[in-house]
This record gives sequence, C-alpha cells and structure tokens, in this order.
Amino acid sequence: MSGAALGIEIVVVFFLALFLLHRYADFRKQQRMVLFGTLLAWYLCFLIVFILPLDISTTIYKQCKIDHEEHGSVSLVTPLISNQTAGNSTMATPTKSVPKVCYKPWSYIPDGIMPVFWRVVYWTSQCLTWLLLPFMQSYARSGGFSITGKIKTALIENAIYYGTYLLIFGSLLIYVAVHPQWHLSWYELQTIGITAANTWGLFLLVLLLGYGLVEIPRSYWNASRQGHLLIKTYFKAAKLMTEKADAEENLEDVMEEVRKVQESIKYNHPLRKYIDTILRKCPVEYQEKMGRNMDDYEDFDDKQNTYPSEKNLVKLHKQVIYAVQRHNRTHVQWQILLQQAMHLEDVAKNETSSAHQFVHSFPSTEPTSWLSPYLYTPTVEWYWECLLRQWFYRLLAVLLSLFSVGVVWSECTFFSTRPVLSLFAVFIQLAERDYNYLYIEMACFITIFFLCTCVYSTVFRIRVFNYYYLASHHQTDAYSLQFSGMLFCRLTPPLCLNFLGLIHMDSAISHQLKEQTAYTSIMGSMRVLSFIANGFYIYYPMLILLLCIATYFREKKAPKDRGWREPAKGVEGALW
Repeated sequence: MSGAALGIEIVVVFFLALFLLHRYADFRKQQRMVLFGTLLAWYLCFLIVFILPLDISTTIYKQCKIDHEEHGSVSLVTPLISNQTAGNSTMATPTKSVPKVCYKPWSYIPDGIMPVFWRVVYWTSQCLTWLLLPFMQSYARSGGFSITGKIKTALIENAIYYGTYLLIFGSLLIYVAVHPQWHLSWYELQTIGITAANTWGLFLLVLLLGYGLVEIPRSYWNASRQGHLLIKTYFKAAKLMTEKADAEENLEDVMEEVRKVQESIKYNHPLRKYIDTILRKCPVEYQEKMGRNMDDYEDFDDKQNTYPSEKNLVKLHKQVIYAVQRHNRTHVQWQILLQQAMHLEDVAKNETSSAHQFVHSFPSTEPTSWLSPYLYTPTVEWYWECLLRQWFYRLLAVLLSLFSVGVVWSECTFFSTRPVLSLFAVFIQLAERDYNYLYIEMACFITIFFLCTCVYSTVFRIRVFNYYYLASHHQTDAYSLQFSGMLFCRLTPPLCLNFLGLIHMDSAISHQLKEQTAYTSIMGSMRVLSFIANGFYIYYPMLILLLCIATYFREKKAPKDRGWREPAKGVEGALW
C-alpha cells in the first residue's frame, strides 16, 4: 500500500475539484484559460487538505523509529532489592523491558516523495495566486478584441498591483540587510517570502474563520426553523426581484447603445468586425431585432458622420459582457428561489396533514431517477420534510457548535505544551501512543475539513457588489472564479500550518524537538523572522474569540415566525 493512498487521493481530489467547478462555472461559455486556471488553483488547495493527514501519520511513524533508535530496541532496567534480614549489601537484579513495536501506517508514503510533492504543490499555488491569476483575471475581464489588446490591458491594470509587491519585498530586503547578524542567502530570502505570504494569509484567515465558526452552526439551526426560513426566503425573493429588474434595465440600456453603434458602422467600415464580435455576445433576441433594422449597403458620408473609436468599442464590449452575465445570473437565481419558496410553502401546508402524504402544489417537471418512486415515496417525503429534517438539522447544529467551541479553545491555548491544553493535540497524542493511524488520519482530516468549510463557505458567501459573486448553477463569471482561486491559494497554506500548530507538530510554535512533517519543511525556519513566529503566529489567532462573539451578536432579532401556522400567502403575495 506504499504510495497507493497518495495516488488514489490525487485522482479523487481532481474529480472533486472538477465537480465543484462545474457547479459554479459554465464549461460551454467560459474561456478555457479561465477554467484551467481556476481548476488548477482549487485542485492544488484541496490536495493540501486531503494529503496532509497522510503526511502526519507518516511523520508519527518516523518519530517512533527515531525514538527506538535512540533508546535501543532493548533497555535494561535495574531496580534495587534490599535484604535487611541477612545484612547483605544491596543486590541488583536486571530486568529486560522491550518497547512497543512501531507499526507502519497503512498509508505510509516512502521517503523522498512528500518533500518534492509539497514543493510542487506549494510553489505552483503561490505562483498562481500572486502572479498568474491576477494577470488572467484582468485578461478575461478585458473588452479587447485581440490577444495583444487584452494582454496590454492586463499589464496596465496589474502594474500597480505588482509594483506594490516589489515595494514590500524591497522593504523586507532592506530590513534584513541592515542587520549584520543576518546573511542574505537564498534560503533566508525564500523564508522571508513564505513568511510574508503566510502572515497575510493568516490575517485574512482569522477574520473569515471567526465568522464561519459561528455562522455555519447557526445556519443549520435556522434551517430547522421552517417558519423562519420561509420568511427569510420571501425577503430574499423581494430583494432579488429588485436586482433582477435593475439588471434587465441595465441590459436594455447597453443594448440600445449597441444598436446605435451598429447602425452607424456599416458593412464596409474597418471597425465592422468589432461590432460583429460585440453582437455575438448579445442575447439572441436582441441580435435578431438589430439584424432586422440594419441595412449594410446604405452609403454614408464619412465627413458627415462621427464614428466611435476602437477604445470606445472596447469599453462597450466590456459593458455588454458584464450586462449579459448579470442578467442571466439574476434570471436563473430568480427561478431557483421561486422553487425554494414554493417548496417551503408546500411544507407549511403538509405539516398539518393527517394522511402523512406529501402533496406538491406544482408537480416537478424535472426528470427523476427510476428509483425515486420506490424509495422516496410521498410518505417518506412527508416524514423527512415535516418531521425528521428539523431534528436532524438541530442535532447537526449542536454538534457543529461543540466543534466550533473546541476550535476556539484550541486556538487560544495551542501555545501551551506543558500542560497540553489544545483539545486536538490531546486527541492526537492519545492516538499516537497506540499507533492508531486510521484514527489519527480521520481526526486530522475531519478537523481540517471543518476549518476549511468555515473559511471556504465564507469565501463563497462574500459578495462585493456585483464584481465578486460566486453563484451556483453555472452562473459565476470569470473574474469571480479566478478571484476565488486566488483566495483559496492564499488561505489554505496558513490554515494547514495553523492546524499543525494546534496539534503541536510545528516546532516553530511548540518549540519541541520532534520530527517535522514534510509540509513544515518547505515553510523554512521562522528564526529569520522570529518576532512573527513567537508573536503574531501565537497571539493573533486568539482574536478568533472576539470575532466569534461579535458575529454571534451581529444578527439582529429575527422577525416573528408569523404565517407558519397560518395559510401561506404565496410568493406573489409576500412580494407585493
């Protein structure tokens, strides 16, 4: 099984990232460069999450072998046995004690593989997030009509972005150079760069994690309150209807501008090819309407007509792409939200049903699996939707709340090694004594997965106006996809490094002479910037406690669940 688990997880994680990308991106319309860059960024980040538990179990096995080599496979213990009756001198009877045998993990990874693997994964993700993805982001959003024009626009937009990096790196370089005890070797420069990236990532990580630790358990608890969920859906529908109307109005204005431009630039004009490119990005109904009102063979006097410049057409092209994407997104989300609202209304009506048969007001027209009529019958659906779902969500919310409390406690106490106060370090050390590698890997994976869920879910919920917005059902634009890939690549390495600190397997924080994981080895020694390792990395995560308290009291008092026991008014009645 040596290396087999690593190979299986590499394949499984790839399909997981591909499935998630398919949920948010449109493979038929998105540029291949955007899809590849986002898929690679998500894939590398998910690899770190899934492979790190294997690295931890392999490291524990190596530490066991080191301990046996230091103490020997057999040690002699000499107890003192006194014989006072005969007045003889003290006799020593040696006894043999054989230490417990080190068992090799089922997922053991041979030496030399993990360091190379982590270097490839880490440095590729860092190149993506700091160099390639920002450029690709500007390239994909550019309204240029040629590759050269898009590259030029991307370089101009990222000039300040990259200039800031050079300024920060130059300042750190000067800071290190003025200290005579530090030598500017390649290893130390590499460590400074890694430390700067992890410090920035940890700063953002704590903010997102503090929100997710509270919001995820609360979201499941609120999901168990059907009345609250129905009223919240009505509110979201009303808000989305306003956004949908605004998107339609914006699209009409942009299409009117396109109509004026395409009527002024005729068939034989040099800029006509740019107009044709813009028209292909417009909805089909607008293309047909503009085509009917166009006469390409009508002659115009260039001296009497003013034509837009290529720069104006580039700007118009960018506006068309943005307006069409926003219109399609709000239209799809509106249909989905209406279905959710009608389903919740059906749950409200069926809750008082004495027949215990779930009846839909509008039967679904979507094709279902051939097993659905036999397994998910109306009776099973009633018990699940009207009775079991709310209790299941409440139980899940309680379990997640306990997990969140454990994370907050461990984040505030992981620096204490004697006594060990971090709950995750206690659990891992107890399993380490019995060499229960399967438990170690599962505990590590569940913990990292929970931390990533809290952070990633916050990333998926963030919305910066209409510029960054991750929408499911293939409605996420190129800019948001690549921005999410940048955030994942910047947040995942410090998150995993923070987890290693929670279980006391990072010597830079725990100050223990133990075998380090291969993942920690690529981070370099923090002694170059010890004030960050001994200060910021230890005390800044404690801010999670304050962030969790602020997030818990942030939500205002929810409206009363009126209408849940009353007849449902319907979606239209709630909106108007």
